[in-house]
Amino acid sequence: MNLAVAPADVDRIVARLFLTHGDRQRNLTNFWVLLVLAAVIASAGVVADSTATVIGAMIVAPLMTPILGTALAIVLADRRQLVRNLGLTLAGAAAVVAIGYLLGTIIQGDVVAATNSQVAGRVSPRLIDLVAALATGLVGGFALVRSDVSDTLPGVAIAISLVPPLAVVGLTLESGAPGESLGALLLFGTNVAAIIATGTAIMLVARLREAAKDTGLPVGVIGARTVATLILSLLLVAVPLGYGSWQVLQEQIILGKAQPVAGRWAAEQGWQLTDVQVRRGTLHVVAMGGPPEASATALRQELDDAGLADVDAVVTLVVGGTRTLRAG
Repeated sequence: MNLAVAPADVDRIVARLFLTHGDRQRNLTNFWVLLVLAAVIASAGVVADSTATVIGAMIVAPLMTPILGTALAIVLADRRQLVRNLGLTLAGAAAVVAIGYLLGTIIQGDVVAATNSQVAGRVSPRLIDLVAALATGLVGGFALVRSDVSDTLPGVAIAISLVPPLAVVGLTLESGAPGESLGALLLFGTNVAAIIATGTAIMLVARLREAAKDTGLPVGVIGARTVATLILSLLLVAVPLGYGSWQVLQEQIILGKAQPVAGRWAAEQGWQLTDVQVRRGTLHVVAMGGPPEASATALRQELDDAGLADVDAVVTLVVGGTRTLRAG
């Protein structure tokens, strides 16, 4: 398969990724208007726990442009554009976090993983998220260098999560959950590092440097330090992601042991087990039944006997049941 970029495509790629080329004021105005709107949509979607709304924000968000622009600047060894695109990415990220935080101040209640699935899905990134980000970045780079498949870029915008994690950072910070904010920020950083690394690789394989030289575009020398920095950035995000994957595995092991124990305990007490979860290493058990209350001490003993003596447990007992209140 021939991935080589034709000289005629170089201008298209440069104009698309370097916002300071062409009508700079118009390009930057479009970028900031779309980013602010995407941040509002993403934050509102997270607060409402609406997947459809969050997906809409992904499509609108223009953050992919300066991130891939950073990759292009690396390929062309253009330090000025590298600084501009990195700066634009960081400034845009900070703006989304600020908008999420401000929206959090005007709503009632905390927006945290325990009560919101959109938050929960973005605060515990794993190694598989890096794999997915690398694959998505490859698709984005391929769609960029091949104009005939550029229609896939909206799909790439949905697959790679950029603005929603930043909205979650702001919302969870305002809710007093800095640990969750760090998790969401790690997910964003993972996606950015993956896009830059894979975008750079695709452009190099497509011989974009050679095509740029043929068009008379200045092309510098890619230093060993640049390559080492790219590799190091991926390794730096891989370490905490690997740890996150290990934590998820441990939680699944705890859940596998605890679920049958909790179910047996609830049946013995004449109660109904309604939920068993492991969140951040703590086992959460919810049971419902009539008086007298089920014995939480008995559950603790059964968990200890099952090899879970070192696992903290929180038991929520819902006394009562469902009542039908007839009209009239």
